Amino acid sequence: MPKFPIVDAHVHLYDVKRFSYGWLANVPRINRSYGLEDFDKARGPVVVDKIVFAEVAVDPGLHLGEAGFIQELADRDPRLCGIVAHAPLEKGLAVEADILALKKLRNISGIRRLIETERNPAFCLEPDFLAALRLLPKHGLTFDICVKHTAMAYALELVKRCPEVSFVLDHIGKPDIKNGLREPWWSQIRELAKFPKVVCKVSGVITEADHQKWQASQVKPYVAHVIENFGFDRVMYGSDWTVSELSHAYPAWVGIIDEVVAGASEAEQRKLYRDTAIRTYRLA
Repeated sequence: MPKFPIVDAHVHLYDVKRFSYGWLANVPRINRSYGLEDFDKARGPVVVDKIVFAEVAVDPGLHLGEAGFIQELADRDPRLCGIVAHAPLEKGLAVEADILALKKLRNISGIRRLIETERNPAFCLEPDFLAALRLLPKHGLTFDICVKHTAMAYALELVKRCPEVSFVLDHIGKPDIKNGLREPWWSQIRELAKFPKVVCKVSGVITEADHQKWQASQVKPYVAHVIENFGFDRVMYGSDWTVSELSHAYPAWVGIIDEVVAGASEAEQRKLYRDTAIRTYRLA
């Protein structure tokens, strides 16, 4: 385990009594409410002193309520110091009303509009989506790109078309670890890393392997590849908890990353586990 407290840049929290999350019906193992007390049980010996909430695909129309609920939790627990909220960017410039409402929240850090769940990921290249995306820099907000490996080409195109936007690639682009595939993801990561305003979140990786039969040796090369290409200045740790519960215990993921970066200096490890997230999401 790291010798210092870490920042978890990707945590899901939800209240199924207060909000509805249609997708949870397909994952009964985690289909219940999860709060910070559950997170503390799950993290075990791993010391986490800052947490960034990542939106949880709450049902349509509930995103402002979800973000407000998370701010309520943050007001009671200072560790929860960043919120990456949903905003319906497909609304085009009209989404600025949503952005302004979110900006009233003290801990808002960024926006995420899931792409991976869409049948046609090309929707993110429509003029309205791009116009909305280009609003984010003036509001000091990042955009989290969440795509599967099959849609990495769209992530690349988003970055090319919106060079002024600060991007975070979630879950290293969800490579097909289960089937041992590398290309074209392997080359696309190398290409994406050439854009200086893109940061890669080292999260949600084990869940792309076989949930029951995964091996650390399958996962490590993908982690090493993103660190090699982005460098420690542009990678950040995330657990993807609670989704991570589908395949592994929280400390297992930290252990794998520790093994990958065993030869790195403490300063480099601090960038991965702390500094990049604090800088990117402007955490207090």
